[in-house]
Amino acid sequence: MKFTDGYWLMRDGVRASYAAEVADVHVTDDRFTLYAPVRHVTERGHTLNSPLLTVECWSPADGVIGVRATHHAGSAERGPDFALRTDAAHTAEVTRDGALLQLTAGELSLRVDTSAPWRLDFTAGGRVLTSAEARGTGFAVTGDGAHHSLASLSLGVGELVYGLGERFTPFVKNGQSVDIWQADGGTASEQAYKNVPFHLTNRGYGVFVNHPGKVSYEIGSEAVGRVQFSVEDQTLEYYVVHGPTPKEILDRYTALTGRPALPPAWSFGLWLSTSFTTSYDEETVNRFVRGMAERDIPLGVFHFDCFWMREYQWCDFVWDPDVFPDPEGMLRRLKEEHDLRVSVWINPYIAQKSPLFAEARRHGYLVRRANGDVWQWDLWQAGMALVDFTNPNARQWYADKLRVLTEQGVDCFKTDFGERIPTDVVWHDGSDPERMHNYYTQLYNQTVFDVLTEARGEGEAVLFARSATAGGQQFPVHWGGDCESHFGAMAESLRGGLSLGLSGFGFWSHDIGGFEGTPTPEVFKRWVQFGLLSSHSRLHGSKSYRVPWDYDEEAVAVTRDFTRLKHRLMPYLFRAARQAADSGTPVMRAMVLEFPDDPACHTLDRQYMLGDDLLVAPVFSADGEVDYYVPAGTWTHVLSGERIEGPGWRRERYGFDSLPLLARPGSVIPFGASDDSAVYDWADGVTLRVHAPADGATTVTRIPSADGSAEAVFRTRREGDVIDIEAEGVPGGWHILLTGARAQPDAGSPASATTTELGTLVSVPSGTHSISVHLTDGC
Repeated sequence: MKFTDGYWLMRDGVRASYAAEVADVHVTDDRFTLYAPVRHVTERGHTLNSPLLTVECWSPADGVIGVRATHHAGSAERGPDFALRTDAAHTAEVTRDGALLQLTAGELSLRVDTSAPWRLDFTAGGRVLTSAEARGTGFAVTGDGAHHSLASLSLGVGELVYGLGERFTPFVKNGQSVDIWQADGGTASEQAYKNVPFHLTNRGYGVFVNHPGKVSYEIGSEAVGRVQFSVEDQTLEYYVVHGPTPKEILDRYTALTGRPALPPAWSFGLWLSTSFTTSYDEETVNRFVRGMAERDIPLGVFHFDCFWMREYQWCDFVWDPDVFPDPEGMLRRLKEEHDLRVSVWINPYIAQKSPLFAEARRHGYLVRRANGDVWQWDLWQAGMALVDFTNPNARQWYADKLRVLTEQGVDCFKTDFGERIPTDVVWHDGSDPERMHNYYTQLYNQTVFDVLTEARGEGEAVLFARSATAGGQQFPVHWGGDCESHFGAMAESLRGGLSLGLSGFGFWSHDIGGFEGTPTPEVFKRWVQFGLLSSHSRLHGSKSYRVPWDYDEEAVAVTRDFTRLKHRLMPYLFRAARQAADSGTPVMRAMVLEFPDDPACHTLDRQYMLGDDLLVAPVFSADGEVDYYVPAGTWTHVLSGERIEGPGWRRERYGFDSLPLLARPGSVIPFGASDDSAVYDWADGVTLRVHAPADGATTVTRIPSADGSAEAVFRTRREGDVIDIEAEGVPGGWHILLTGARAQPDAGSPASATTTELGTLVSVPSGTHSISVHLTDGC
């Protein structure tokens, strides 16, 4: 929200007050509180008839410093609040040297000169990261009497801002005004389904605003050298999170707000949907599943959307008996005959025609207006009401309905909607309606996730969720929402996914082919490539099906080949998934996350890193032309074996059987032996693709089992023209593929070498735990 009119003036009706200096300080061992008048006090009379801000400063964890600025402290405390995880063992240090006050948490410090005009300096590594300067801490009262607490932090020259949730506007947020406010606006607007009040910059820090309601950002937009954030409240609390690398920032941020759960291995396979408002029945489902099998396209999950329930009765969690007379039998057959998992669509709304409406109303499980009436409208379902998840009994009631479905054979739920939450209502627990608008999705998704964890076991729960806020990363997977079916929408979807990844979310998907409308065969095939080189992959549309044979035969081949490629990449992808769960690094990574020291990567939003070592540049054109950037070093095209030198830009043209998919210099990427499914013994028969390791370098490659019970470890080291590989915990034989090289195993080794178009393939028999390969050409 903008309060100023240019540099000197305020907007009409706005009265703003800013901390001017420090009048008093209260210091303890690990925190301090500053008392800041909004004018310079030169005589006692200046202390009258003028506000005094209370600014508390502390540290919840190493590398994180919190600031809470309060005008009037008498406001009632009404939830909800984000559940933050502080480090109980962490202690910050406060030092005072004359007028200089400093709070230190690891390498991050907050410095205040109490004798100077107001200024908070956040420093690390001997330099100032950002500062709250004049007009950096304060409040504004608008013409309607609303009180807004605000803060602004300086932007350095060349400093770029990222994150704030899944935003489809330009990837770099400088120059944008952003409201953290859940909305169902599609991917072609400034609105967002997943709003997260957290941003990070390329200067080595991030900022989390601890407020679940509306947070308004001006990012180099109102004042071009500052990021301002404001809330309609008497208090504003934020945390500065130090890195210095983007990965370290996300590690500390997700330690504070929650790590992503690790999705089950089967969820990484291909999902096929019935599509949104299409007409379908059990025969349609069987036709789709048989069609995929007949065309040799492995399928992992089948999803029933919308009309698995009766019209006008969403959600009553009851299969439409006219089209699904035997749901238990159908689900059993899908599992037994096709080895499929099953997902069904739900939302948190109860239509008036559903028998559940009267039941929920009678028990007080629906959100009500102040006069006691149930809140209703017709915008989605006729007379629909909203489940009040702040009521523990309502949560239990909703969860019980889902448990019936899990007992029938449903494995996961697509938790749609959750954004259009009214503010003219009263919540069971007394929550503030404005704060609950964004936070509702957290209660909704957690309720469903907990049911699946209970029904399927730890590590087996997975959602396909559309809405989220800070902390929502704990309940994956999230998908990009309603996009159109053209190349522009494909690009905006990627921007949204990269922004969400820089907001602490480890797993993300999107509707392959686009949602609204029907894609051309060219769009569909390019989106298939992109979708199957994403964390999770789902074929889904709105009014038309997304089975590949509806487009052309080449679409069938592209879907088959890239599904099977993803399956072979599972030992690599699941390792990336473990990184997301352990440290908050997303599976799909903006280039700035992996290459923060390369300025050319700071603005890239049409390519990404898939895990540590694979660069993906989707093709956004019908003619196959693509421009992409290659960072420094010798990269290897995974599909062709071509060696590509960086740094530099490339313009190339690709057929539908390929796209830029490059392996990082020096990487060792494991390819599984099976391409029929995402779940198999990834270490048995694994092929290690070794890409030009540097002399003297050692690379450790860990391959987990799908259930986490075991792990195979390979250590690859190059010394001159010899590459040594040691293996531990490998259940059977394994292979080494030296791309772009010719080589021979050491003398007396039981291994054998053959030449392929990508280089030398060395086959190592079972029981062999170490081998030396002598390079005869290249690598």
